[in-house]
Amino acid sequence: MNERVPERYRHLRTFAFGDSPALADELLELVVKGIKVATCSTEDEPNTSTPGERWVVLDGRGEPRCVIETTEVTYRRFNEVEADFAFDEGEGDRSLAYWRNAHRAYFGRLGRFSDDMMLMCERFRLVEVFGDLPQS
Repeated sequence: MNERVPERYRHLRTFAFGDSPALADELLELVVKGIKVATCSTEDEPNTSTPGERWVVLDGRGEPRCVIETTEVTYRRFNEVEADFAFDEGEGDRSLAYWRNAHRAYFGRLGRFSDDMMLMCERFRLVEVFGDLPQS
């Protein structure tokens, strides 16, 4: 693992948000600023998490940038996601309407979208940031 990651975190799993380098960087920036404190994925994705688990988050170039810790995991259908969860995801204007449009597009790009698809909805806290983030 990258030397930027302190020894105490080198055993953790890694992941990047989104499905492109640009989206990974955009969402990482929201995490570091404390705006994004939640995320979701389809329940069949390999990165399922449990409360207390920590992850190293990668930027769009695959460089480790921070550690987050899962604080809550719930499962709900896409059309049952509430406004408070959309707000905690921190994207756009933080509204449920924005969240639905952005995630419909995202899961559509992955070929997985349906209104009743089951999602793993995860809340997390920022534990530590590594070095300086690149300026966008």
